[in-house]
Amino acid sequence: MTRGDFEHKLEHARSALSLSLVNLGRYQKRALLITCDLLVLYAALWAAFALRYGADYRPDSWRFGLLTAIVPMLGVAAFGQSGLYRMVTRYIGGHAISRIATALLMSVLVWALLIFMSGLLGTPRTALLMYWVFGSCGTLLVRQAAARILKMQGMPVLADDRLRIPVLVWGAGPVGLQLAGALERSDRYQPRGFVDMNSSLWGQYVGGYKVYRPDRLPGLIERQGIKEVLLALPHATRQERAEVLHYLEQASVAVRTLPQLEDIASGRVTVSNLRPVEAEDLLGRDPVPPNQDLLARTVRGKSVMVTGAGGSIGSELVRQIARQAPQTLVLFEASENALYEIDSEVRLLVGAMDNALPRPLIVPVLGSVLDADLVTRTVQNNVVKTIYHAAAFKHVPIVEANAVVGFRNNTFGTLTVADVAEREGVERFVLISTDKAVRPSSLMGASKRLAEMVLQARADEPSQRTIFTMVRFGNVLDSSGSVVRLFRKQIERGGPLTVTHPEMIRYFMSIPEAATLVIQAGAMATGGEVFVLDMGEPVKIDDLARSMVRLMGREIKDVANPHGDVEIQYVGLRPGEKLREELLIGVNTSGTEHPRIQRSQEPYLSLEQLEPELEQLRLALTTGDTAALQVLLRKTVEGYHVGGVELDAAVAAPAEWHPGTTTLH
Repeated sequence: MTRGDFEHKLEHARSALSLSLVNLGRYQKRALLITCDLLVLYAALWAAFALRYGADYRPDSWRFGLLTAIVPMLGVAAFGQSGLYRMVTRYIGGHAISRIATALLMSVLVWALLIFMSGLLGTPRTALLMYWVFGSCGTLLVRQAAARILKMQGMPVLADDRLRIPVLVWGAGPVGLQLAGALERSDRYQPRGFVDMNSSLWGQYVGGYKVYRPDRLPGLIERQGIKEVLLALPHATRQERAEVLHYLEQASVAVRTLPQLEDIASGRVTVSNLRPVEAEDLLGRDPVPPNQDLLARTVRGKSVMVTGAGGSIGSELVRQIARQAPQTLVLFEASENALYEIDSEVRLLVGAMDNALPRPLIVPVLGSVLDADLVTRTVQNNVVKTIYHAAAFKHVPIVEANAVVGFRNNTFGTLTVADVAEREGVERFVLISTDKAVRPSSLMGASKRLAEMVLQARADEPSQRTIFTMVRFGNVLDSSGSVVRLFRKQIERGGPLTVTHPEMIRYFMSIPEAATLVIQAGAMATGGEVFVLDMGEPVKIDDLARSMVRLMGREIKDVANPHGDVEIQYVGLRPGEKLREELLIGVNTSGTEHPRIQRSQEPYLSLEQLEPELEQLRLALTTGDTAALQVLLRKTVEGYHVGGVELDAAVAAPAEWHPGTTTLH
């Protein structure tokens, strides 16, 4: 028999033993463990007296023999009283040592008391001490051996560890321990240990696995062939998770993570809970708890309409509004498939809501915001009181190549809905805007800035009853067409990653945070102001791309590393793109009730001045005259300049525009 055959048979036997133990019931396992403990304690007792007397020991009286025989039973009873038999054997760790030693010491003291009370004096104290030491070590070894055998729980009899991915778990807390147990039962992962920032755990064993210090990670990856690091940090803040991820970027290893504990709906940690690290884990911030009064103020008990309800922001607005128990929730969307998806999702969400809250009526409406008759019927039939206008074409290169359609939808679609809102007495109209509207270099940005101006002009009318306001923010993580999704697909294909420019910078925010802030900002509006969301620190897109490559377990391919996995190619700015985005036009800003929302009063045109410009723009769109459209935009939209060339503000501003005023001269 070769050595390989012998090892295979040994592995087969171990696996068969593991499965047979696993298949035992709880009480059968407990009875087996009690039997093993009794045998170990009897052996420890005999060894203690044999070593003390230097010969094969036999009791010299039946009474002493009886007292001696019950000693291991006292030990087992003490183990049961201490809860040792309720501990899961495969998760037993260093804390079991003190519990075993304490329980056995108590049984020895009881034994000594019984000997004293019986009058059988002369029992050597060294024998009692040796029994305690031998018994403690023996019962601990039994549990360690059982834990090692049970490491194979859930694996097929002939499972080969070489087919499982060797991984480390970052986080040796209770959740990390649960994750390690789930990994042991899987046929995909093979846990090799823990990594933790807590120095008191370094070198200790948790659940049978050693806890390593983070600076040992590179050596561990190389020696043990670690392919992935799994993050078990559900209680960590996003900043703490980002720090760990930045640390892991230096290692050539893929990273997966558990979501926040409240997101694990089952309450149990399983392998299926693991997901790839997302850009939100790397860039996200800890959200400020929302002001519940602001969330509900313009929603609860009202009829609310969301245009663009199937889009990235629109769909999240729908979800969050539905939780605030509106009377009616109108989903206005031009895409049939997107409308079907969000309608199905929100009905499930509403069905699972707390019965204490009234469930809203869900009304899906398929159509364009340019259809004034449809918008009017929808608002009238549902007595809409609050509108969140998220319907827009937002992709800069697409709108740049389809200027007429994009501009008509973004600017005149907003104008259409605003006209209906004003005419039908809607209480509040909130426009979802973008940082690309500030000194825009693209037609998309200019169309959104003009949409803002339409609302500012209406809000300035003395007889205005509808509160018109707008909320401006930058990129949201993982929205449709976002650079994050593009990079992920390119990395999975093996590259190359297409980055427009090594110095391009953008602001990022998670979709749920953005939607929550939009609702709260809209509730604070008095009319005509631009609310600007605090986007945090800007992020260099090149750094984001490199981080995503490394955290997906790949290496950058460049001159310094020609054998890397993924190459980064700089393709240049696309039409309408800028290197840096801004959020404010003027400097007239103030704080609000929310620490991450600013209020800005920005320059605009009066309705009397704006309407002739809109008529000329409408005529240019009708004839498809893009050149005339751009000329009109330079005249109307402050700072508009064509293409991705960033001009000085003084050059970009048209001669007849005076920043900080509300009129043209």
